[in-house]
Amino acid sequence: MFRINDRVEIVSAETIQRLGRLSVPAIGDALGRFGCVHSSIKPLSDAMRLSGPALTVQTYRADNLMCHVALEMAHPGDVLVVDACGFRDTGLWGALMTAMAKKKSLGGLVMDGGVRDKLEIIAMDFPVFSAGISPMGGFKDSPGSVNVPIACGGVSVSPGDIVVGDADGVVVVPAAMADLVAESAEAVAHKESLLLQKIHDGESLFDLLDLLPVAERLNLSSFRRYKA
Repeated sequence: MFRINDRVEIVSAETIQRLGRLSVPAIGDALGRFGCVHSSIKPLSDAMRLSGPALTVQTYRADNLMCHVALEMAHPGDVLVVDACGFRDTGLWGALMTAMAKKKSLGGLVMDGGVRDKLEIIAMDFPVFSAGISPMGGFKDSPGSVNVPIACGGVSVSPGDIVVGDADGVVVVPAAMADLVAESAEAVAHKESLLLQKIHDGESLFDLLDLLPVAERLNLSSFRRYKA
């Protein structure tokens, strides 16, 4: 049954900003390596970043009517997250929709499906992440749903979940866990910065990660180590 539900606001702007300052890998590590969407969903340009609450969309195959409905409903900062069934041979989003989204100051788009007008979208400096590119436009006459739980790139996304994207991909943070994940991801980022400094100071990453006991347990400790 198709449904169009009202927007939900669950996570504070401060927490969204905290998550937006972090890398997708750090957030993914904080989530126990869950929450990262399939690697087929990529930014149109590596310079693109997005973060914001998910406004979810379920489309019918090769039809973008519900994307237009969601675009009308969206508030500034919202990230449209579209389950297009992974169908990449139709561009369900293009330059005109991007212009409208940019005018409304939306946070970006994550499309588990295809988009088109790649160069025009990049020139508009609006973050779009998609599973594919196709010049073929979508139909506009099939039903679908807005603001319902969906799947995007193999990850469950509920309305109001926080979506963060960068050159490495996209991660979804459940709204109920957003504050805890932000704190944990900040700790991950801090730990990695300390490790990086120790590597620059001449220490071995193998030792810093305490991997020798693991190698010994697997009977792999006889390898020769070379230190410059």
